[in-house]
Amino acid sequence: MSDSVIEITSLDFHWPTADPFLFCAFHQDNFPRGNGELGPDASLAGRNIGQDFTKQDGWRMYHGDRVPGFPGHPHRGFETITVVKKGLVDHADSLGAAGRYGDGDVQWMTAGKGIQHSEMFPLLKKDTENPLLLFQVWLNLPAASKMVEPLFTMFWNEDIPVISTEDAKGNKISIEVIAGRLDDISALSPPPDSWASETESHVAVWLIDIDTDASWTLPAGAPGLNRMLYFYDGDSLFIGDKTVEASHGIRLQSDLETTIKAIDGKARLLMLQGKPIGEPVAHYGPFVMNTREELQQAFIDYQRNQFGGWPWERNDQVHGERGRFARYADGREEVPEKKS
Repeated sequence: MSDSVIEITSLDFHWPTADPFLFCAFHQDNFPRGNGELGPDASLAGRNIGQDFTKQDGWRMYHGDRVPGFPGHPHRGFETITVVKKGLVDHADSLGAAGRYGDGDVQWMTAGKGIQHSEMFPLLKKDTENPLLLFQVWLNLPAASKMVEPLFTMFWNEDIPVISTEDAKGNKISIEVIAGRLDDISALSPPPDSWASETESHVAVWLIDIDTDASWTLPAGAPGLNRMLYFYDGDSLFIGDKTVEASHGIRLQSDLETTIKAIDGKARLLMLQGKPIGEPVAHYGPFVMNTREELQQAFIDYQRNQFGGWPWERNDQVHGERGRFARYADGREEVPEKKS
């Protein structure tokens, strides 16, 4: 069997990606107890409030000054896929939509022609810590879809397909299929204008958990895809004939299978895969277009109408003590259904 490993790179806060992805941000914060106002019950002294990306005491405030997170900000021309394994996110946007999701949920948002949204991390627990673990993947939109109407879709944890299997020795492997298809299991449907909605784009977003000493073979995919594994939690693993430590990314040749074995503890990985869009990328801050002129127009449009304005009383809008929910721009509300 040929070695599928092309490159191994170390990982930090922003993980390197390749077309059709733009980047992936990894948030892991051991937030303290909440203070009753959904912020940290701890001193904020010594933090660069508004730009706090230093992991002081194991957590960050990001752009928040009361509640950690990202107060209202605009996007155009791409999608965000926010995968929350631990903790909660409060969403609010310029269309009047809102939501609270987390503990395994995924929000898939198509920014399209323009939207403002906030992403705050409410600390609901007042008697214990509030750990947060999430990935936010930026997936590009092709030129034909950059100016579509914005929307978001919820993939509730209860509905996301999970493949549970064992290796020849009975060791357990679990694969959460957020996008794409594995064996005969297909993910929930992505938004209709997404690059991932095209079958031939082969977009896959999988979370892979491998028990200690377990071995699993990632099947070969179509040729010419960009395929990347992110080893974010664990000690070390064998991948092909190489030993890889945690906090490393592994770029793979997509049309070769890859055997992965966890060593000295469980291994948890994120996989991103997709066919390149293959178009020019003009990227500045929150806007991703194809040309510099389109970027300039994005700034002009945002300054003119704020992508619909901001209908919320707070720029860092949070949603009190309620549970997980989604309220869409058309007024429709949903909550996740508990599985029996």
